[in-house]
Amino acid sequence: MNVLVLGGTGTVGSQVAANLVRRGAGVRVLTRNADAAKRLPASVSVYPGDLESPDTLVTAFDQADAVFLLNALSPTETAQGLAAVEAAQKAGVKKIVYLSVPMPEDSKHIPHFKSKIPIEEAVRQSGAKYTILRPNNFYQNDYMFRDAILGYRIYPQPIGSIGLNRVDARDIAEAAVNALLLDGYEGKEYPVIGPDPLTGESIASIYTRIFGEEVRYGGDDLDAWFEQARMVLPEWLARDLKIMYRYFQEKGLAATERDFELQREILMREPISFEAFVAETAAEWKISR
Repeated sequence: MNVLVLGGTGTVGSQVAANLVRRGAGVRVLTRNADAAKRLPASVSVYPGDLESPDTLVTAFDQADAVFLLNALSPTETAQGLAAVEAAQKAGVKKIVYLSVPMPEDSKHIPHFKSKIPIEEAVRQSGAKYTILRPNNFYQNDYMFRDAILGYRIYPQPIGSIGLNRVDARDIAEAAVNALLLDGYEGKEYPVIGPDPLTGESIASIYTRIFGEEVRYGGDDLDAWFEQARMVLPEWLARDLKIMYRYFQEKGLAATERDFELQREILMREPISFEAFVAETAAEWKISR
């Protein structure tokens, strides 16, 4: 099977590409940055292209049997996703696995949740077999907070006290590859979740225990968080994330027993724990300090 991976140089997409290679698939990656693709396995075919420029997509999609569709947060995310689905249709792609988000009914005002709704509908109407994955907040997002955790002993992601079943990107990739290569997941939607509902305080406590030094939660003041975030992020993205974090603080994003049943169906093993992720991360960060 020839699989085209969109977002193949990022946190999840690179894991998808590497996992596909290990399982014997032919893998191609569409990227705007050929240098970033050098970290991928040597057998991966790299195609220059840009979802903002649909004319650049034809070669990458040609003769692809399946597509893993992940497009990054962007003011034009919806247009990019729709361009990818249209290119897949024109190329006669047989299967699409789309990485979306959890979508509780009362969460659709969050900009980067809402932006995915038209893409989901296009995937469903594409004529291809499809699977939609709905991963929770990634453990690997914490890589962005390395300096705050190591330098200031603060965990700054303001996720509140209700809880999110955050998930490891490796679990997301494995679920995606199962959906791409195996039968039985077509026309279905799957949560991808970690085993435990994590709060800001519980995350800080886990870092404290594993690092052996106190790490404090930065708190729930979203106005203060936004003023800091806008210094390092585009303002549109800081505003989007502020809306998302307010939802997390008010509603959480915890998994149900049904979510775990569905995940077992597609992941076929237990998910990686946050404690295991932090233990690995602590070892890597201490080596690199």
